[in-house]
Amino acid sequence: MNVSSANVTVVIEYRDSFTKAVTKNVIVVVLCISINYINAGLIQTFRNHQIFYMNPRYILFIHLVVNDMLQVTLTVMLFIISYTLYKINVSVCGTFILLALFATENTPLNLACMAVECYIAICVPLRHVQICTVKRTLMLIGLIWATSMFSVLPDLFITLATEPLDFFHSQVFCLRETVFCNPYIIRKRDITYIVYLIIVWFVIFFTYFNILFTAKTASKDAKKARNTILLHGFQVLLCMATYADPLLRSALLQWFPKNYADSLFACYIIIQILPRSISPIIYGVRDKTFRKYLKRYLLCKMSHQ
Repeated sequence: MNVSSANVTVVIEYRDSFTKAVTKNVIVVVLCISINYINAGLIQTFRNHQIFYMNPRYILFIHLVVNDMLQVTLTVMLFIISYTLYKINVSVCGTFILLALFATENTPLNLACMAVECYIAICVPLRHVQICTVKRTLMLIGLIWATSMFSVLPDLFITLATEPLDFFHSQVFCLRETVFCNPYIIRKRDITYIVYLIIVWFVIFFTYFNILFTAKTASKDAKKARNTILLHGFQVLLCMATYADPLLRSALLQWFPKNYADSLFACYIIIQILPRSISPIIYGVRDKTFRKYLKRYLLCKMSHQ
């Protein structure tokens, strides 16, 4: 998973012209600010109304929103650094990449947990209150972070054990492959991503088809939950595309050799930015309860301007 996939772009022979570089940076900055501004409104709405504190669904949602803000901010920072500074200290680069990887790997896990919560609410409604408690939800969020750390931190430990001290004081173009370049890390990464793909997609399909079966004879809420799972699946599909990044880069180089940098930039927008703009649609717009309080927050904010 290359947290700055579009930045591979800038191997010397694929450097953009000044005008094109400025245009791309303006686009990603505007998208970053827009997404973070919307998400900040969602977080403020959550903070101002205690009704959301006691609902596991909204707790998982707001964790996803915070995670998306962290991920978008870090990947955009890495994108801008690749154009402005080009090379930075290995230790600084490694810190940015580790944090971005935590946030990136959290997203599909969080979406899988949200799908399970929807499944329990629709298919096991009488036990939903007992199973989905606030305490268990917070523990689940802790487990999500622990799983991501278990996946990512070995990269750091292997690098510390195998690279000389001088390496951590050197300057590199900031990519995961330039900092965590040990062959064992790459092999471990591939295995981890395969496991992630299998588990997350199994959860998405299992919950969707169970809710689909329930929706045929059940309430309107079941059909809405089914559509929510579909949106989660679309988000996961986009997020998981980063797992195929090395293959994607090779394919793009073969298919579009003259427009390689532009192709990678488009992939960066679709894979890294677009999935983070879907969360506000799922709950900020589609969910009646959250939409009602979000409208109040926006109207209140407009009246104070």
